[in-house]
Amino acid sequence: MTKNIPLRPQASGSTLDQARQPESNAPQATVPKTDTSVDVSAYTSPFLAFLTSHPTVYHAVEAISSRLESHGFTKLSERDSWVVKLERGGKYFFERNGSGMIAFTVGGNYKSGNGAAIVASHVDALTAKLKPISKKPTSAGYVQLGVAPYAGALNQTWMDRDLGIGGRVLIKNSKTGKIDIKLVQLGWPVARIPTLAPHFGIPAEGQANKETRMVPVIGLDDSKPSGHHSTQEDGWKPSLVSGGEDNVTFTTTQAPGLVKAIASELAIEDTSTIVNWELELFDLQPAQLGGLNKEFIFGGRIDDRLCAYAAIEALVASSSPQSSTSHESGGGKDDDDDGSGILKIVGLFDDEEIGSQLRQGAKSNFLPTAIERIVEAFAGTKYGSNVLSQTYANSFLISADVTHAVNPNYLGSYLEDHSPRLNTGIVIQADSNGHMTTDSISTALLHEIASRSNSTLQVFQIRNDSRSGGTVGPMLSSITGIRAIDAGLPQLSMHSIRATTGSKDPGIGVRLFKGFFDHYEAVDGDFR
Repeated sequence: MTKNIPLRPQASGSTLDQARQPESNAPQATVPKTDTSVDVSAYTSPFLAFLTSHPTVYHAVEAISSRLESHGFTKLSERDSWVVKLERGGKYFFERNGSGMIAFTVGGNYKSGNGAAIVASHVDALTAKLKPISKKPTSAGYVQLGVAPYAGALNQTWMDRDLGIGGRVLIKNSKTGKIDIKLVQLGWPVARIPTLAPHFGIPAEGQANKETRMVPVIGLDDSKPSGHHSTQEDGWKPSLVSGGEDNVTFTTTQAPGLVKAIASELAIEDTSTIVNWELELFDLQPAQLGGLNKEFIFGGRIDDRLCAYAAIEALVASSSPQSSTSHESGGGKDDDDDGSGILKIVGLFDDEEIGSQLRQGAKSNFLPTAIERIVEAFAGTKYGSNVLSQTYANSFLISADVTHAVNPNYLGSYLEDHSPRLNTGIVIQADSNGHMTTDSISTALLHEIASRSNSTLQVFQIRNDSRSGGTVGPMLSSITGIRAIDAGLPQLSMHSIRATTGSKDPGIGVRLFKGFFDHYEAVDGDFR
């Protein structure tokens, strides 16, 4: 979630045979049972492992992909036609850029024009990314690394932390000539941003300059001092990334020790085959339980791997054989089908922390084109703007992003009766100026979902003398016209390198989101 800022100082292809299209577009729903199937505590340890083992956005998406495939989801490619691939009762997902993902299930009784129950979150987190030329001149015997902040990273909480390095590496296959993409993480403390001791007075105070004083140290220079002190002009050279008289390659623009470490980790013998990489720093300390009764989770990247994790696990649980609380069994692809007449979708977007403007972000065509392609696959000759608009009108979106839990040391910064607590329930996020999608209708609908899911709801709104942050909700809702609400899980220390949430909160999220997938079709009938 983007931070709160105080106010003070379409293409078409061939379609399926029209026989695939059922006769009626009217949603088919039965009266649901109350859901008591989610064991909240069962999700705590897996979430800790997810945070720790998959530190970069690429690792997180890869792990989620593996999780989905292990539960019978089929991976699709945007480059292929989906028309003959999609079936009622099917479970699917696809990635974009390796850093964003959309997963969905098609109900056994789905008809084009019926709605979708959508949970949208973001899977990116604050980090520091290596600059295109990350090699820096040795400074006072230290080897340093050129990095740039992603969103609000490289704040004071990044200092004196054990930092690992990971991401994706592009390698030219010497046999085929094709580019292979491999993920890598150096699992030991590679980098550190040292503070200046308070004994030095004023220079040690306040926020350090992110360009000059937040430069990670990654090693020592073993060469002997030359006695020559270069001037600033000596350091200015052409910023070549390839070619030139010195035959510049990608790896010659990077710290030699880092190139060697990455090559060793990936068993690359010829470092010249490394074409490029996207690497970032991450907090290496494992996520862990804390508090006297282990009621807290302390970890990095909680914003927003927390809601992303809960959404995916809810979709997996809702598509499992035992999750048939909303409908009687009816045709479909396999035994996991719950016979629903809707689509169930999870969108995990990248770049939310920097405005969602890129192609894997929520402001792109990522979600709209996914829905268009699904609708087209089942519409036969009826596909067009009418059935697509009908789909959007029958759909509902939960924009699931973390929000602020009340901090006992800063009670004056909160509204007394809008201050969420940990381990209590999903938080509806309200904003009078349209930074959130929440309104009375979407709130009433979610209340009914929560009632049928044995879930508790809380509410958060920022004080009048502060400005609300933003989520993916308004941009997705405005571009599609889908009804929406902003509702996510609470945390302390948002945008710190390490944050705090409740040990029950991952499971609390799963329970509510699963309830949404299971009960939306029936509940929506009361709002037509």
